[in-house]
Order: sequence, then structure tokens, then C-alpha cells
Amino acid sequence: MKHRILFKIIAGAMMLGVCWGCGAGKGPSQEIQRAEAARNLGEAYMADGNYTKALRELLKAEQMHPEDPYLHNDLGLTYMGKDRPEKAAAHFKKALDLKPDYSPARNNLGSAYVALEQWDKAISCFKEVNEDLLYMTPQYPLSNLGYVYYKKGAYHKAEQYYLEALNLKHDFSRALHGLGQVYIATGDYDKAIKRLKKATEKAPQAAEIHMDLARAYTKTHHYNKAVQIYKKAADIAGDSPLGEKAEAQAEAVLEMW
Repeated sequence: MKHRILFKIIAGAMMLGVCWGCGAGKGPSQEIQRAEAARNLGEAYMADGNYTKALRELLKAEQMHPEDPYLHNDLGLTYMGKDRPEKAAAHFKKALDLKPDYSPARNNLGSAYVALEQWDKAISCFKEVNEDLLYMTPQYPLSNLGYVYYKKGAYHKAEQYYLEALNLKHDFSRALHGLGQVYIATGDYDKAIKRLKKATEKAPQAAEIHMDLARAYTKTHHYNKAVQIYKKAADIAGDSPLGEKAEAQAEAVLEMW
């Protein structure tokens, strides 16, 4: 589950439809055309969440055109989808070896380091991406920095980066959720509830956010609201470990009520 969430965090950095081998005055070779076709098919499978079929096609493309940075970024994303962050990191590094200014791959490498709990390496990646003034979605590395500092227990820094992300995109659900988690950790439950309620409005199908909102209501002894939201999280998560956890939490709160 953790890596699947992280994959959602980085999937927005995919770059699709890049033309390979396009030199002045002539098109790509037949080998590169076949590689491009395999990669396009792999990306389609990846978009559908079928990472096994995606990996099969992308590995075919790698055999035909191994020196393409965008292909290695795709391979990294696919390995993240298959919960193999160590293999993902190797491909993101390869993408950066081939194209050092490829900021989406660097952001993705940071997310792979997060999955591996290599916090300081992740921070280095996200800070470097944040310094790229041409990066189209700077709220992502800022929010990622907030998450890493939250995991390190550096709550003041986490708050700082989440707020910077929200200054750029005020309804960014990931930063709102992260800020709510920070405020729960620091015992500022009213602020947590305010941010988490807004996050659920922006991402109504995110069961994890509802779980944290219910947790904040439990901390403030609003047990009725907590039970309602845990049950909503259970409905969203369905027949999954998270859904079972939400149901168990609702029952636990009912016993306190």
C-alpha cells in the first residue's frame, strides 16, 4: 500500500510521446520506431495499472533502445507500481545519467528513496528539483519535502514546506493532508481538522485522508463524527486491509463513546 500511494504521488511526472532518434533531416530508424511502439504500449498498460504487461513492453523497448532517458523513467515508474523501489531507483538514476537536467526523473528518484526510507537522499533529490525554475509542478517536490521531514519528526520544517506548496496551489489535497498529519503529530487538533476537512473535499475518494480526519475527531472527543468518518473510509476502501482497519477503528471508537 505504501509504495502504491507513493506511485500516485510520482505518476504525474510521466512524460509521454517523446520522439526518439529524431535528427535533422531524417526520421528515426526502424529499430527505434519499434522501440517507440513498444514503449507507447507499455505506457498505455501503465496508465491502466497493469504493471506486469507494461514492464514486458518496456523491457522490449530497452533491448532495442537502451540509452533513452525517458524509457528508463518509465521503467522506474513501472517498478514503483510493482513495489520494487530498489529497481525503480536504478532506472531513475540511469535516466539522470543520460539526461542530468531531467527533473521529473529526479523527483521520482526522491520518491523511490522515500519508499526505501532513505530520507536524506530523498531530501537531496527534492531540493534539487525545487531549485529548477522550469519545473512545471513545484508543489510536488515541496509537498514531498514536507512528507520526508514529517517522517523524520521535523514537524516545523514539514509544516513550512507544506505551506509553501499550498501557497502555490491552495487546494492541493496532498499538502492539505500532510499538513493535517503534522498538526495531529503536534497536538494541534483543531488545525488538523480544518485542513483535513478541506482535503476530503478536494479528494473525496481518498480513504487515507478520511482515516486521519476521523483520528483527529477522536482526539477531540467528537466520537460521533469520528465513527461516521471511519465508516465512510471503510466504504471507500471496500474489501481491503485499509477498509478492515477503518471498520475496526469505528468499533473501537464506539466502545469509547
